[in-house]
Amino acid sequence: MDIKRIGILTGGGDAPGLNAVIRAVVKSAANSCLEVIGLEDSFDGLIEPDRWRTLTPRDVTGILRIGGTILGTTNRGNPFAYPIQTSGGTRDYSARCVEMFHELKLDALVVIGGDGTLSIAYEFHKRGVPLVGVPKTIDNDIVETTNTFGFDTAVSFATEAIDRLHTTAEAHHRVMVVEVMGRYAGWIALYAGVAGGADAILIPEIPFSLEKVAARIMERDRYGARFSIVVVAEGAKPIGGDVAVVKEGTADYVERLGGMGARVTAAIEKLTGKEARNTVLGHLQRGGAPTSYDRILATRFGARAVELVKAGEFGTMVAFHPPNIVAVPLEKIVGRTRNVPVDFDVIRTARAMGIAMGD
Repeated sequence: MDIKRIGILTGGGDAPGLNAVIRAVVKSAANSCLEVIGLEDSFDGLIEPDRWRTLTPRDVTGILRIGGTILGTTNRGNPFAYPIQTSGGTRDYSARCVEMFHELKLDALVVIGGDGTLSIAYEFHKRGVPLVGVPKTIDNDIVETTNTFGFDTAVSFATEAIDRLHTTAEAHHRVMVVEVMGRYAGWIALYAGVAGGADAILIPEIPFSLEKVAARIMERDRYGARFSIVVVAEGAKPIGGDVAVVKEGTADYVERLGGMGARVTAAIEKLTGKEARNTVLGHLQRGGAPTSYDRILATRFGARAVELVKAGEFGTMVAFHPPNIVAVPLEKIVGRTRNVPVDFDVIRTARAMGIAMGD
């Protein structure tokens, strides 16, 4: 297959390093005499006309260090569940996306996104669209890759926030609860908690007992450490309980988690009698410039994606298998989540440091 013109899009939640991937794809493609078309706002760029633009090396100059994505993104609007009313009833927009792919005379797509976006990409691959996926999420929960870009930046920010909270916690002898993102995986909470010197870390993979968390806090009080830091993953849940949900999911939009930090804070105050405060880092973890680690990983992903396109290795995702960037079939990614193993060495390290995991 003679590749001359490729499309690129970013889908799902934003993550530091998206622009670095776009830059790498555009520059690598240009150096191979390939034209790149940037599709705006995820797969919407293949639904509505005039939602695309040509990208040249000049268009991506200076974006390596910038967060977000110059193409825009969305985590709603699955083309396979996109409601459109016709005389024949409700239908999806996937056929329109395939039609636009051909109208734009694209030879391949580079799809940058998390598990949801890559699942959509896999469906298009099965319908004959040649594409390569690039894994993106601050949550680090995509299988078959050791790291995703954005994760290191999110952990670095969360660690800095915990460092700052140590100051006020110690000054006021308080318990500071920090809720971090991660959805149903505890990678951010675990890494930031260990790096920030937390006293308790609650992650989705280990249902927690509030009584055991409180016991750890009171133990610190007894030996003179009158403050504590508790890191809570947004998807954590108590033993026998449920996750905290801000908004229920729909056919084309996943449920939004949040609020477990507040629940843990209220319970700690009740169980310990100590003053506790809750801080939700939220979308601050998604913003800002990517770390050098994420810039390098994103750049390697983008360059490798172009290599796979040129080689015709479609239906694949670039992945980090240290020390190499490799290709893995998308079918191995779909429907799976990379959770923290309960016997993971970082968890064992946390326990060795006396950090309570709530179990």
